[in-house]
Amino acid sequence: MGTFFDGLDRMHAMSTVIIDRPAGSAHPRFPTVRYPIDYGYLEGTTGGDGEGVDVFVGSAPGVGVVAAAVTVDLARRDTEVKILADCSSVEVDTIADFLTNVLGLCVHLVRRDGR
Repeated sequence: MGTFFDGLDRMHAMSTVIIDRPAGSAHPRFPTVRYPIDYGYLEGTTGGDGEGVDVFVGSAPGVGVVAAAVTVDLARRDTEVKILADCSSVEVDTIADFLTNVLGLCVHLVRRDGR
C-alpha cells in the first residue's frame, strides 16, 4: 500500500492543483488576514470538510510533497490534512506559523524525512 507520503505523492500527482487564494489574498472569514503562500485544493478530491484536499504550494517547483499539516479547528469542530507541496523549509515554517499563530488552529506538522 505504501507510506503516508507515498499516498500524498500519488494524490498530488494525479490531481490538478487549483490555487484559489494566491499569496497576499485575504482569508474569506478574516478579511484582514493574508495568505503568506499560495493556497488551494486538489481538484477531484475530498477532504475532511467535504471540499477538495487543501494544499499550500511554495516557490520550489519540482520538490513535491514535503510535509502535511494535520489541523484541528475547535471553533468549527473540524479536522483536516493540508498538503505542503514545493515548499522550502522556510515556507514550511511560515505555513506552520500562519496556521497556528494567525488562524489559531491546533496543528501537528509532519515533515517528510530528509527534506
